[in-house]
Amino acid sequence: MDVERLKKLAGSVRTGGKGTMRRKKKAVHKTTSTDDKRLQNTLKRLGVNTIPGIEEVNIFKDDDVVHFTNPKVQASIAANTYVVSGPSQTKKLQDMLPGIINQLGQDNLDYLKKIAQAYQAGGDDVPAVENFEAGK
Repeated sequence: MDVERLKKLAGSVRTGGKGTMRRKKKAVHKTTSTDDKRLQNTLKRLGVNTIPGIEEVNIFKDDDVVHFTNPKVQASIAANTYVVSGPSQTKKLQDMLPGIINQLGQDNLDYLKKIAQAYQAGGDDVPAVENFEAGK
């Protein structure tokens, strides 16, 4: 074997810097749900309690709603911490309108007025029906 080839092979197996041990393969560390475990430990330390019987949660943004169906809701009133977890969907406010009106606050009323004006300005999309009997 020539010296250049040996140096090339030896240089490719070193994972650290000068003076470190040579390894054939770099060790790959698995990060399986470590963030979730840390979060659960922190929540346990804060003393959160699960609130049962909540069917849906709606979080209002500017013109969108983050909608959770059957979420897991946890709260710690002493720490002023509320946790909503579960599958979520981001929907437009007008898609949720019929059943969500009683949940709207003062800040959403302006957007609700804009939607109402848009519907009134749009008018009817159905054309007027003409007399079918006149053609006979």
